[in-house]
Amino acid sequence: MPLIEAHGLKKAYGGRTVVDGVSFAVEEGEIFGILGPNGAGKTTTVECVEGLRTPDSGSVRVAGLDPAADHERLTRILGAQLQQSELQPKLTVREALELYAAFYPHPADWRPLAERLRLTDKLDSRFGQLSGGQKQRLFIALALIGNPKVVVLDELTTGLDPRARRDTWELIEDVRDRGVTVLLVTHFMEEAQRLCDRIAVIDKGRIAALDSPAGLISRSASSTVMSFTPSAPLDERALAALPAVTSVEHRDGRYTLNGTDETVDAAITLLARHHITAHQLRVADATLDDAFLDLTGASA
Repeated sequence: MPLIEAHGLKKAYGGRTVVDGVSFAVEEGEIFGILGPNGAGKTTTVECVEGLRTPDSGSVRVAGLDPAADHERLTRILGAQLQQSELQPKLTVREALELYAAFYPHPADWRPLAERLRLTDKLDSRFGQLSGGQKQRLFIALALIGNPKVVVLDELTTGLDPRARRDTWELIEDVRDRGVTVLLVTHFMEEAQRLCDRIAVIDKGRIAALDSPAGLISRSASSTVMSFTPSAPLDERALAALPAVTSVEHRDGRYTLNGTDETVDAAITLLARHHITAHQLRVADATLDDAFLDLTGASA
């Protein structure tokens, strides 16, 4: 039985539909990602899961609980890091952690959390004195302090530097390994590709695709990307006519071809036939970025 189930969620504001019939299920112990362009309905969808908003129609269940009707019971098993949050400016980091721990019958020890999120040297700092990244790390700690069964993370690593981002990814992987189910909203493709078991791509309030990262990438119109700088002038029309090519870009003397392995083989044959050397040749698989743009190109 899925731990999170959403069926036909709809939500409108001022006559404008923001979430339009969204359905998905999240299995226990899974990291389930939600991707989409700005304004696609991602945050509204997870706020319905958290019980912060009530859908106009459709249903949500988290561990069998209705987030609206059973909100108090839900808060005991669900932790949330919201896209935008604030605390009282004079509250210290230590006070915030101790306060939130007091809300739960069996909280996590906040000290290892603070150390893992590099907050130990900020325990006596007031919230109003923290940088944006430090505040973000604190809110991640507060989302995990209740030993939740489910945690919802909305824009998990926004504002974090590269080191803090990777440390946080490792923490979330450890949380998942302990059996916690994670619902992750992100716009970082590398983050989604590394962390998520499955991803729902939401576009214009609807699910455009739902699959594993590898599955979404395989759907991309271009599964292989080839780039090179030719040693002599090259007829771009000949490249565009290659088998399975989906696009050809020419910038600063360098060509980038999107296509398949067949495209790469044909391009190399074409260059050899014209005695042209491909300098700085690069061949790579398509990424989640490519799949995302294919699925939401009109809105991205």
